[in-house]
Amino acid sequence: MKKKLTMHVDVDSFLPATDEEKSYIVQMRPASTFFRDGIKRLLKNKVATVSFFIVLVIVLSAVFIPFFWPYSYDSMLGMQPGQPMDPSYNNLAPFHFGETEHARIAAGERVFPHIFGTDSQGRDYFIRVVYGTRISLAVGFFASIIVLIIGMTIGSIAGYFGGVVDLIVMRFVDIIYSLPDMLMVILLASVLKLTLAPALEGTIFEKIGSNIISLFVVFGLLYWVSMSRLIRGQILSLREQEYVLASRAAGAKGRWVITKHLLPNCISVVIISTALQIPNAIFTESYLSFLGLGVNAPMPSLGSLASDALNGLSSYPYRMVIPAVVISLIVLSLNLFGDGLRDAFDPKLRT
Repeated sequence: MKKKLTMHVDVDSFLPATDEEKSYIVQMRPASTFFRDGIKRLLKNKVATVSFFIVLVIVLSAVFIPFFWPYSYDSMLGMQPGQPMDPSYNNLAPFHFGETEHARIAAGERVFPHIFGTDSQGRDYFIRVVYGTRISLAVGFFASIIVLIIGMTIGSIAGYFGGVVDLIVMRFVDIIYSLPDMLMVILLASVLKLTLAPALEGTIFEKIGSNIISLFVVFGLLYWVSMSRLIRGQILSLREQEYVLASRAAGAKGRWVITKHLLPNCISVVIISTALQIPNAIFTESYLSFLGLGVNAPMPSLGSLASDALNGLSSYPYRMVIPAVVISLIVLSLNLFGDGLRDAFDPKLRT
């Protein structure tokens, strides 16, 4: 035993700890990552989770339903080879049939119903809504990718190098910000629609259509400024960190520092901004299609379907309601999901 008031070392204090003592003192936490923690916080947000599943159902429906649906988006049901147009297929109400289909049903044949009826040209309206949803989602997704690439590249360069480079880029961004968005989008879409059509003839982009290409060009020219400002602000705050200084002192070039250190550390902001950009792109495509500057006929989009429904609004109001509800559901769900991503992955919002 150690005597009191002595300088002797207590040997018992250096005995190895038992398993019970280790388990009592050390409370181990399961290994996790930033992405896994963010997903756990996201799943606790019920509104964002429900919104994600709504978007997932809409996307899967738009992708897979046309593979087994018996009608095509551009086939006129009343048009038969060598026969005159059958007007009984035009403007059918939901779950109604044309004269030929009634005869087939009377003969014992099973005919697939028109869930949303047909339009003024005898085309199944449900499959046109599905194809319109597919087009709107595809345009929103690819436009957001274009905005992400351009905005992230320009914003990271301006934020990292600073000085004259940052000054020139930010003045250019201010000029684009000063332009009226709605007017510039309509003017650019109108001009590009005419100039791109002859250039696309005979190329692989001819099937896509000049209107869709012009939409992507408009997004690439105008909508990257918000993303670039956001990335620039993140880079300006991160470039003064010690690990960036150590990399530059070790001889790392600016491109390596940006791609290996700066961009990975602001990836949460990039994901959140991209998720919130998709509904904005879908809404822009919808109102351009509503004005006749969207997809080329007969390819439908939700905006063009709503525009076509104006002609028979008093007689067939459901044709306007259906694409409007789909647009609202997609935009609302994506916005709520984007807010959930922000709350889950933004470190500044953690409690």
